[in-house]
Amino acid sequence: MRAPELAERLTAGSILVLPVGATEQHGPHLPFNTDSVVAEAVAAATVAEVGAEVDAWLLPTLTYSKSNEHAWSAGTFWLSARTLLAVLEDLGRCVAATAAKRLVFLNGHGGNSSLLNVACRELRLQFGLRTFLAHPSVPPDQGGSSPSEELGMGIHGGLEETSIMLHLRPDLVHLDAGFRNVPEGLAENRYVRFGGAVSFGWLSNDFGPSGHIGDPTDATAERGKARFEGAVRAFGEALHEVSRFDFGAR
Repeated sequence: MRAPELAERLTAGSILVLPVGATEQHGPHLPFNTDSVVAEAVAAATVAEVGAEVDAWLLPTLTYSKSNEHAWSAGTFWLSARTLLAVLEDLGRCVAATAAKRLVFLNGHGGNSSLLNVACRELRLQFGLRTFLAHPSVPPDQGGSSPSEELGMGIHGGLEETSIMLHLRPDLVHLDAGFRNVPEGLAENRYVRFGGAVSFGWLSNDFGPSGHIGDPTDATAERGKARFEGAVRAFGEALHEVSRFDFGAR
């Protein structure tokens, strides 16, 4: 879009989609830009598919975010929670300067989720925007599913994420370097575990020096293709609901 088109094409019903990725270590087998690749690919494919139906527009991907659980690993570039919240506030101000009043974060990095939920409320309060947070798939440590082979804890560089990257960018995946790294002991806990009712602070190297948490060894491009297509389908359905969303009776 060029500057003169902005006033003609964006309306109060327009949806702006901001993919949020990360630049962080992903173990010995996946690249630093994994979360950005996935978030951008799902967002772009979905907007291409349903954008004309729901008046959705794609914003450039935010590739630096809150990745301090991987700060121990050189090559991870991260913003503090305070800085990222300020960045999101500034971006919300820019959205509010357009006619569009709906902003959707498509978040590819689970470490951002809590802060993005905070940002959704802040931008609602400050600028009157209708704000939404979606994921290509809900992270397992936040209530999403993870294969039984990973005991529900394939949260970083595991089977599903590796499979999606084999589908999207096989040239960036070194599957032969991957190995199983699942915190088996946590699976015995009822409450304090990934996806349990009691969360806990953690760093990725708390679970070993490799930095990944999961089992990528059986990852395949075919599995990744199915997961990717499912993510695009689900996000498309979500955008239809976003386009109709209202707060209900007052």
